[in-house]
Amino acid sequence: MDNNVLVIGIAGGTGSGKSTLTERVKTALGDDVTVIMHDNYYKAHNDLDFEERKLLNYDHPNAFDTDLLIEHIKKLRNGEDIICPVYDFTVHNRSKNTLTIRPNKVIVIEGILIFENKELRDNMDIKVFVDTDADVRILRRIQRDVKERGRSLDSVINQYLQTVKPMHEMFVEPSKKYADVIIPEGGFNEVATDMIIQRIKSEL
Repeated sequence: MDNNVLVIGIAGGTGSGKSTLTERVKTALGDDVTVIMHDNYYKAHNDLDFEERKLLNYDHPNAFDTDLLIEHIKKLRNGEDIICPVYDFTVHNRSKNTLTIRPNKVIVIEGILIFENKELRDNMDIKVFVDTDADVRILRRIQRDVKERGRSLDSVINQYLQTVKPMHEMFVEPSKKYADVIIPEGGFNEVATDMIIQRIKSEL
């Protein structure tokens, strides 16, 4: 592994504030940071039609091609470019587009289930878990999915009750024990966010 590359994992439940924390880190460190979203590594389901894809459980570890993400992190550590898939939430499938991602001093991996996989965890230097109350998280998820992803309120609530909540309790919450740092409210926690940024700067 390239010791000059710092890999940071930012995990936590849906709507916890992971993206806000990631944005704060990216803003503070600028061009030194590359962000990789675990969401882009959802498996492709070209064999299913839209109605069938809507019914899949997207909150289980098996929904992701985490092996590909691990392979990509290792390549970036070795100084190689990667071709990252792009996921389109409006159609519940991978887009035809891809992203070329180049190695950088800091790589941030963001996702709800990134601490669930041991091999992926072992490729991280700093693991941060964003811990936020469930009622706040569901409200943020509703706002995001309805406004940004064109979902109906009923579909968001049904998905939350059927898969998001039980999978959170089964996989996401237990993975918190692997974190080096737990931040209540994520990027909305000014003091903790500043401490994380200073720690990253000191590592660089």
